Amino acid sequence: MLKSFKTRLNLNNKQRTLAASHAGVSRHAWNWGLDICLKAMDAGMKLPTAIDLHKRLVAEVK
Repeated sequence: MLKSFKTRLNLNNKQRTLAASHAGVSRHAWNWGLDICLKAMDAGMKLPTAIDLHKRLVAEVK
């Protein structure tokens, strides 16, 4: 049996801005990884692992 909990965060303006920024960065990283995986599938290559994607993203950011 699954249980769920609702949690409300009472954020001030600075925290709200930071939360939105973090959400945007995570969405960008997800879309970037999805694009890499789709290109690999189209090329008939094996899918990269999460570790491979993480290393590649860190290398590209630097």
